[in-house]
Order: sequence, then C-alpha cells, then structure tokens
Amino acid sequence: MTWTVYLSGEIHTDWRDQIINGATENSLPVTFTGPITDHSASDECGVNILGAEDDPFWHDHKGAKINAIRTRNLIRKADIVVVRFGEKYRQWNAAFEAGYACALNIPVIVMHNPEHRHALKEVDASALAVTQTPVQVVEILAYVTTKK
Repeated sequence: MTWTVYLSGEIHTDWRDQIINGATENSLPVTFTGPITDHSASDECGVNILGAEDDPFWHDHKGAKINAIRTRNLIRKADIVVVRFGEKYRQWNAAFEAGYACALNIPVIVMHNPEHRHALKEVDASALAVTQTPVQVVEILAYVTTKK
C-alpha cells in the first residue's frame, strides 16, 4: 500500500523538503500532496482569475475559496495530514486544515516548537502525534507504513 500524506501549514522554511527527502532516503511507501506553496500565487489566485477587488476582504475571500477547492479535496484523499506551525506567521489556515482532517477522521501529526505548546493545546489534543522536527515525522511515517 502507498500512503498519501498531505503536508499542511507554514510555507517559509524547507520542512516539507526535509520530510520528502527523509521518506525517499528510507524508501517509504508514501506520496506527498499539499497546498500551493508560492505565497504570492496563493494570495492572488482569486483576483487573478475572477477579477480585481477594491475591498481587501473580498480580495482574500476569493483566493481563500479557490485555494479551498484544492486543499479540501487533497485532505479528503489523504491517509495522514501533517500540519506545521512555524515561527514567523500565524497559520490560521493550518489550524482549519487540522480540524477539517480530524472531522473526517484522518490522522493528524502536528509539528511545532515547544514555545507554541500552550497556544496550540486544542490542536495538539486532536492530533495523534505532536512533533517538533521533520525527522520525528519521518520516523512516524516509517513506523506506521513499514513496521510489521
């Protein structure tokens, strides 16, 4: 069986590459999906496709809904969702995606630094694993996909 892992959350560091490379190096039976990680393309897709908006609310609203077409479909098809909360930006969309996956009964692995533990306690409580590093995520993926 090949597992599908959706990588959600922070887009400003190379954590996705670290997990993908670790899975490849360990020959894990996984494929990866995720959101559009080009920040500008993601933010501007709505107005680029559907037309400009004067009000920033509607500008963001268009983009969020178009991005949701991708994320909701890919999350529904995932066997595991990994959600990374980073340092620089608030990943409110990642919190939604974690909750959405849990509502669909899809296992969630959360990754964040210890100083965010209190702020993310409800998200952590819904996850099946809470990690701090991409290496820990790879180790979980190796365990659940290859151990007999």
